[in-house]
Amino acid sequence: MKPRTQEYKQRATSSAEAYEVLILGSGTAGKLLSWTLSKAGMKTANIERKYVGGSCQNIACLPSKNVIHSAKVASYFQRSEEFGITKDNFKISMSAVRERKRKMVKGLIEVQLDFYEKSGAELVWGSGRFVEPKTIEVTSPEGSTRRLHGKRVVINVGTHATIAPTSGLAEAKPLTHIEALELDYVPKHLLILGGGFIGAEFAQAMRRFGSRVTVIEHNPRLIHREDEDVSAALEELFRDEGIEVLTNTDITRVEGKSGDLVKLSGTRDGAKLALEGTDLLVAAGRTPNTDGIGLEAAGVETTTHGYIKVNERLETTASEVWAVGECAGSPQFTHISENDFHIVHDNIFGGHRTTIGRQVPFCMFTDPEYARVGLSEREAIEQRVPYRLAKIPLEAVWRARTLSETRGFIKTLLDTESDRILGFSIFGVEAGEVLATVQLAMLAGIPYTTLRDAIWTHPTMVEGGLIWLFNNVPPAPVSASQQVVAHA
Repeated sequence: MKPRTQEYKQRATSSAEAYEVLILGSGTAGKLLSWTLSKAGMKTANIERKYVGGSCQNIACLPSKNVIHSAKVASYFQRSEEFGITKDNFKISMSAVRERKRKMVKGLIEVQLDFYEKSGAELVWGSGRFVEPKTIEVTSPEGSTRRLHGKRVVINVGTHATIAPTSGLAEAKPLTHIEALELDYVPKHLLILGGGFIGAEFAQAMRRFGSRVTVIEHNPRLIHREDEDVSAALEELFRDEGIEVLTNTDITRVEGKSGDLVKLSGTRDGAKLALEGTDLLVAAGRTPNTDGIGLEAAGVETTTHGYIKVNERLETTASEVWAVGECAGSPQFTHISENDFHIVHDNIFGGHRTTIGRQVPFCMFTDPEYARVGLSEREAIEQRVPYRLAKIPLEAVWRARTLSETRGFIKTLLDTESDRILGFSIFGVEAGEVLATVQLAMLAGIPYTTLRDAIWTHPTMVEGGLIWLFNNVPPAPVSASQQVVAHA
């Protein structure tokens, strides 16, 4: 997408142009810093090579949720008789699904460009690399170059899908989330490498569009960093929807081309395994976009995994150079990148905001959704944090019954002495919305009893879920020894 106004055109120069703030990458944190600092009177330039506004609105969060919602509508058609509706001639048009997504993305890009224009921040199109400390050489799409120097510099270059060095994998030209969102056909048999959030969301969506889907996961279970009951619930959901799940599986060789025929060879639980499919999607981790951007010339160090080293203020090893978002190793969520913006913004103006102790809420947008904030049971046990556990099935929530969406559960971990909420998880309809209410209580440090005793609108998921959940809290342990094993 090329900029609309003359102000955004490249200007060739033989010497470095001076800016008060120079930002490499226009992801969530980068663009917000550009707009706000420029409005504050600082001469600001934001360098972007392709996706104005970053990956979230172009190729990740928002377009994927757009496509996922189309898949949910398709699932309602498939269940139509359950709701008393007869369907005829039901079919999927992936080109129409794609066009709906593209229309949304186009509108979002226009909004971003308006913000740049109104804020006065300069949007510089091209690929940037450091050539000196705080100095970036930008090569435009047409091949011209210019050098920009910033009194302060922020790096916001993001990550990309990891393509493992498995024999034949790169040559098979597998889909990543980017290409998967541009499909104009329904894959006959989609093989997905990776059972994390991205793999799970695409698996269900493509199955609902009509693909045969096989998910291949190296670890013993799907979304393996979450509690075992969450993984089990997701696997049961997939089994019921006809998605094949292969855990404890290692792929050692790939043959063929995605979109035609791919063959996978490997092992599962130590036994040899061979798989065939028409399409291959890789969703097994992320790699930071830090190679080839001259970080050595900038004095910016990286970790052994390629992420930029930062402290709790998101400062790098170079003076007055910050890194934000996924390239800095921040949790890979847009809302965390936005929080990174607040941290750097405050610190530029003399504050002392840090990443220490910040909450990281998240939601996986399968149907039903899975959302969590605070400690999981696994984390509490590993950290030896005593807790009380309350858990209810979603069928206990009457709003879920009105929606015919009773799959799932809600659970919470409570402090054994103060009644504060240590963690909250929900696998169920509207999970992301319910989560927000509990997170506010956690931020305020109020006891769970405040939510239990509040008057909530009936029938809603918040009302039914929280009242039933918090009325099923076990009594607090009466001794220190009981507190230590309260999670057992």
